[in-house]
Amino acid sequence: LSNVVILDATDEGALREAGVDRYDVGLVSIGNDLESNVIAAMNMRLIGVETIWAKAESRTHHRILSKIGADRVILPGLEMGRHAAQMLNNPAVQDYVALGNGFSVVNLLIPERLKGRKLSDLNTGPGITPLGLMRGTEYIELRDNDPAMQTNDRLLLLGKRVDLTRFGDQL
Repeated sequence: LSNVVILDATDEGALREAGVDRYDVGLVSIGNDLESNVIAAMNMRLIGVETIWAKAESRTHHRILSKIGADRVILPGLEMGRHAAQMLNNPAVQDYVALGNGFSVVNLLIPERLKGRKLSDLNTGPGITPLGLMRGTEYIELRDNDPAMQTNDRLLLLGKRVDLTRFGDQL
């Protein structure tokens, strides 16, 4: 970040005085004061901040921020809970990133029983694209390469959640 300010964002004058109207992005991370959070987001929109990200505490708060023009609203509690539930649902899933439109990239731990088998031996099925293999801190590209899997390797896959879940259940 080239420039960051901390100020009372409920004060439109303070935002203007600090030159926030010239910023590309404004981030509202006020979490425990709904009124201040909403006013800060609204003030940033009023002074012309191009892109506004804001933290919400509930779905209703999310709707309010969306209606006043926040470009991205984050519900950290809900998002983290959903993330943890997905990983707890399948112990092979080390982590994942939702890309939108139902697509995700998952990081799956290769089980001991697949040690020594070639990646091509895995039947990922349609709709899943293997992206690479992580071996410790080394990334192994799969293009023109069919490595034998080792214990604790992590396979990176791209696909729709339903297909990735099906494949993860087979592991």
